[in-house]
Amino acid sequence: MARAIELLKNKFGVSQLYSHPIVKDGETVLTVFWHPLTIAERETIQKKTGGIEDANEFALALMIQKALDEEGNRLFADGDKASLRREVEAAVLQEIQLAMLESGTDKEVEDAKAELKSE
Repeated sequence: MARAIELLKNKFGVSQLYSHPIVKDGETVLTVFWHPLTIAERETIQKKTGGIEDANEFALALMIQKALDEEGNRLFADGDKASLRREVEAAVLQEIQLAMLESGTDKEVEDAKAELKSE
């Protein structure tokens, strides 16, 4: 039987890559890629935002930190925060942020549970 840590790393580890297309008028404008958020990264983002308990600030910082292009390069620099806040529709940013926060859905958790039981 696989050790629990190995099962978790294999199914939910940082090697996982998620993506979300941003579509307007039937055309994919941008596809955002990211690896799962770890506790260590969450703590780093919270420190960057000054420990503020503002969900919007955290979500924006998360997106800036984690969003990648298809080659694995960061899509946004830390300095893009002000421009994103003022010049991009909030709904588009929230769509990306929600996709990032919801990655690793219950279906995948249920699959891992089933695999653990079958071993």
